[in-house]
Amino acid sequence: MKYILAILLLSGCASTTVPVTAKFPEVSERLLIQCPQLEKLGNEAKLSDVARTVTLNYTTYYECAIKNDAWIEWYQIQKVIFESVK
Repeated sequence: MKYILAILLLSGCASTTVPVTAKFPEVSERLLIQCPQLEKLGNEAKLSDVARTVTLNYTTYYECAIKNDAWIEWYQIQKVIFESVK
């Protein structure tokens, strides 16, 4: 009698399980890379100022673009890894 009761209790617990599927989290706004503002020239800019500003802005832009691309690649790889471990 004890064994039958134990089997009924154990089989009752096993039949009430619900599968849980976890979703990979979406990107939060605060995790996105914020690029700095590019420099602007004044009205009385010399040619040397223009060259310096253009060089600085190109450098700033491409550094931010590389960081952003790397972050997107990292996120996509992590998502693939997460979804493959099921």
